[in-house]
Amino acid sequence: MRGAIRRRLLAWFRRAQRDLPWRRAYDPYHVWISEIMLQQTQMERGVAYFQRWIARFPDLAAVAAATEQEILKYWEGLGYYARARNLHRAARLLMDRHDGQIPCDYMILQSLPGVGPYTAAAIASIACGQDIPVVDANVARILARLYDLEEPVKSGSCRRRIDTLAADLLVPGKARAFNQALMDFGGLICTPKNPDCDHCPLAEVCRARLRGTVADRPVPAGRRETVRIEMATAVLAHEGRVFIQQRLADDIWGGLWEFPGGRMKAGERPEEAVIREYREETGFEVEICRRLTTVTHFYTRYKVVLHCFACRLVGSDTVARLEAAQDCRWVTADELSAHGFPAGHRKLLDHLAVVRPDFFLDPCA
Repeated sequence: MRGAIRRRLLAWFRRAQRDLPWRRAYDPYHVWISEIMLQQTQMERGVAYFQRWIARFPDLAAVAAATEQEILKYWEGLGYYARARNLHRAARLLMDRHDGQIPCDYMILQSLPGVGPYTAAAIASIACGQDIPVVDANVARILARLYDLEEPVKSGSCRRRIDTLAADLLVPGKARAFNQALMDFGGLICTPKNPDCDHCPLAEVCRARLRGTVADRPVPAGRRETVRIEMATAVLAHEGRVFIQQRLADDIWGGLWEFPGGRMKAGERPEEAVIREYREETGFEVEICRRLTTVTHFYTRYKVVLHCFACRLVGSDTVARLEAAQDCRWVTADELSAHGFPAGHRKLLDHLAVVRPDFFLDPCA
């Protein structure tokens, strides 16, 4: 079975491999950026972000020389902003300790900020050609079907079984091609839903297909309930500028900018939450002048519903007394584009750009 899987998968990959920009030269820097970006990001979207990133940061030195704010801005929309900050830290460390070179040593790679066993294996294998298996969710799903594994795929015993199978299947001297073949196979054929078994080059050796259990593999872990979080925010405008504040460095979206707001309390209306949050976070007294929209954003198992308003100052005091942010500023509409925002606030700005392109001329009109 092992020999058949190896031969058929590599033959399929030679015919069907995806043309991806980081596969042109297998530059370790390109492979590293692609692997970090593609965590929790669909391939097509990841390619677009990768090309934009490389155009601005063509090498490790450019990343290390950039400010954190610029790094976060170019990461905006990918989420999980700790990945971007870790990437920035790792780039500076590599410039200081490794002469700006990304090492191929698996253990050294794991010592870098934000680089775990999977990413280290991907860089060492795909960029450096080392014989190391690369096991992500795609590979785990493929092996669970090929070998008809009956345990939950995320259980410790099943994960150890998958790691053993992946290492056993690896083709010595061809790890780069074989690991990428598994990744493409999981993205194009052995997909999470509705796998294309009719065109699968491994159909004849797939135990789940032979036993009729493809739809039941991999066995999922117990599903966690989605938690709904209701939040409210408002755009505060004054004399042609709007107020934004920068989240604390250790927050979940640390370093990004936002319009003040927060989670609604039990029994509280969105408008009441906005007024309270502005008072608590900035010291400003505001009044609501219009509802703008409601945007929804999913984060891991949370469904965040963000109620969005426009508001204005009550009084003339424009100096904020920050309680939940590290910095703040009054900016023009054009200056907003230079700041990175969390997904919910970016969706609000995108909505305004489409529905109310003249919004910032008079937000409360």
